[in-house]
Amino acid sequence: MRRNGAAARLLAGLILMGAFAPGAALGQQATPPLPAAGRTDSLAASLATANARVAVWDIPDIDLLPDDEEGRLVRYGRSVLEASARHMGPDAADPAQRFAGNNLACVNCHLDAGRKKFGLPLVAAAADYPRYSTRTGETADLADRIDGCMTRSMNGRAMPRDAKPMRALLAYLTLLSSALPKDAKIEGAGAGAIPALERPANPARGAVIYAQTCVACHRAGGEGLRRNEADASFGYGVPPLWGPDSFNDGAGMNRLVTIANFVHDNMPNGVSWVMPALAPEEAWDVAAYVASQTRPHRDGLDRDFPDLLDKPVDTPYGPYADGFSQAQHKYGPFGPIRAEIARLKADKGRVPNPNVR
Repeated sequence: MRRNGAAARLLAGLILMGAFAPGAALGQQATPPLPAAGRTDSLAASLATANARVAVWDIPDIDLLPDDEEGRLVRYGRSVLEASARHMGPDAADPAQRFAGNNLACVNCHLDAGRKKFGLPLVAAAADYPRYSTRTGETADLADRIDGCMTRSMNGRAMPRDAKPMRALLAYLTLLSSALPKDAKIEGAGAGAIPALERPANPARGAVIYAQTCVACHRAGGEGLRRNEADASFGYGVPPLWGPDSFNDGAGMNRLVTIANFVHDNMPNGVSWVMPALAPEEAWDVAAYVASQTRPHRDGLDRDFPDLLDKPVDTPYGPYADGFSQAQHKYGPFGPIRAEIARLKADKGRVPNPNVR
């Protein structure tokens, strides 16, 4: 997404004001090496190259933004991220802004307002887009990506580009990425990469772990804990993991690899990848238990991924090109699936989705 003149002026003002606080925590990948002695290229230049991973970045202090139209829009974007139900949920005060179909908040998945490493951070989101989407087979911009969350994780509908919550989220995400080079990749992106299992993840084992570790917060029925039982627009103190007010079956969080890594590196709430509470095997099994539960259904999932060889191995819905069962795609093991997809790519190049016209 191109930065306009106002954003550039805002960034310059922030630098002059000293509004950036460095985030110095390191990710699980190795830090890029320092340039060899005597070389003229700098570390900054090496980080700007394609595929380099930025280990340390500047996080804007949103509260130090000027009290002008742009600053207020960015702060509103942070509020939309943190209290999504209040601004655009099914019970939001303005009926015209009710774009979400549940009372979740973006921050339920993108922890610490999108700034936590391995908590599905959004720090590089604006730097990453536009980019090709394997799910749609088209180039997506940042607004398209937000709408992907709206229609899947938020179980709602796409927002017009001029809707205030959309403009605010774009402003907030643009500012988060403002200190990164275009197409930057950050250490700590996504949810992590714990060791894979060589067996299927086991929902029955996961149920025991859930009862021991998760039930106190997410409750026995996975319904979470509302902030205000009388007014759903206040959202959740603890989000539901399944049921009618959860993300739908087309959401990224409904995929086992995402759930397991997110749980391992972030749950119970307050832990991090530095000192996880669960072993990887426990994270896989409790993720399988969550994935086994019922949640809202999204129509048209069979048309996702025009090239079936681009489909993530843990996509829990077909069609598939590799001959493995839906159960194995849902619970693993994923090693044989990855090997077969690699073989098919080498042999055929691509396999068109028959449901995409």
